[in-house]
Parts: sequence; C-alpha cells; structure tokens
Amino acid sequence: MFNSIVVATDGSDTATQAVREAVDLAGAVGAKLEIVSAYAPVSEQRLRAERRDAPEDVQWAVSPKQEVETALSEAADIAREAGVTVGTHARQGDPADAILAVAEELEADLVIVGNKGMTGAKRFLLGSVPNKVSHHASSSVLIVRTT
Repeated sequence: MFNSIVVATDGSDTATQAVREAVDLAGAVGAKLEIVSAYAPVSEQRLRAERRDAPEDVQWAVSPKQEVETALSEAADIAREAGVTVGTHARQGDPADAILAVAEELEADLVIVGNKGMTGAKRFLLGSVPNKVSHHASSSVLIVRTT
C-alpha cells in the first residue's frame, strides 16, 4: 500500500501532531518515513551579526538551517522511538514546494500535512501549504486535523 510517506514539520506543536500521525501510519504499514522542513534564505550580513552576538562556543551553529535541523532531529527521534525507519530533508525555500519536491524525488506514495491554515477564509489564500500540496502532489495526500 504505502512504502514511502513524506511528512512536513516546522517544529510547531501542530506539525508535531502531524508527524505523530505519520509515524503511527508508517509503523502500521511498514513504510519509510521521510520528514521535510523548509527554511528561508538569510542574508550573510544578518548571519554575521547573529554570530557576533552568540556565545563563542555556539557561533559555528548560527546558520539558516539551524532551527530546521533541530525540528527535523526532534521529529526523527519520535519516529525512531516508534521503530520507524526515517530520513530527513532540509530544503531552502517555500515549504509547500519543498514538500512537493521531496515527494516527487522519492516517488512517495503518500504525503501527510497538518490542516493548520485551512480554516475559514484562510483556506482560499494562495500559498497555504496544505492547500498547495493537496492540489499539486503527484501522490495521495492525507491532511491531518491538528487544530
């Protein structure tokens, strides 16, 4: 049925709910879970300023991917604790585009996203991650109710 499942996280509580649902499903069907998170590019000038203000022992870690790597690591730990095989993917750019790209590259059977941002009039706004993914994915999409 499903051999490869892609799920997205931004480290938020609602995204973690979607990750937990994906972990449960992947574990039940024996699928590999691929976790995606996106980050916006940050100017080198801003990075230099942030590094300067950070304690010396962590200055090396100040990068555009820092928060994303933490979110991916925490989500991957949830999967590993449940005995699910997991891969992680940090991508620069729009979150929906990152999810769609990873799903396409890996020929995922299913993409799971949380419904956050799909309530009321917001669901009609172009750029809503779950909306864009549901309309452009080449695989099945499961939208998990997280709010």
